[in-house]
Amino acid sequence: ASAEESFYLRGLREGRLIGGRTGPGGKVYIPPRSADPTTGEPTREQVELPDRGIVTTFCIVNVPFRGQQIKPPYVAAYVLLDGADIPFLHLVTEIDPSEVRMGMRVRAVWKPRDEWTESPGNISHFEPTGEPDAPYSSYEKHL
Repeated sequence: ASAEESFYLRGLREGRLIGGRTGPGGKVYIPPRSADPTTGEPTREQVELPDRGIVTTFCIVNVPFRGQQIKPPYVAAYVLLDGADIPFLHLVTEIDPSEVRMGMRVRAVWKPRDEWTESPGNISHFEPTGEPDAPYSSYEKHL
């Protein structure tokens, strides 16, 4: 793993979400990259992010397939963590799939600490926070 991937994975082992950015004013990527893909500027800073965010887009999976570990229907959503500039894909549960919506505020549900490894799988899923939905303008550039 790269240095950036390594600090991200070590953070997960500790229950922390650590992204990377090129410097002040740079975009925050999680998982971090070695460089900003739009400018090529190297990642210089580590940025700890909260485990809360916004559903930007999502898909309700209704079709079963071989090897599937979750019974349909379920929601695969892009979650934009507060303070991040790129969403990442994860599950949203604890809500009927028909009620998931763009802008919905969600928080990570972590697996028990004794099951943690250096893996994004330490987060079991995301669930609604009950907070008001985020306005479209707050995530429209992250779709």
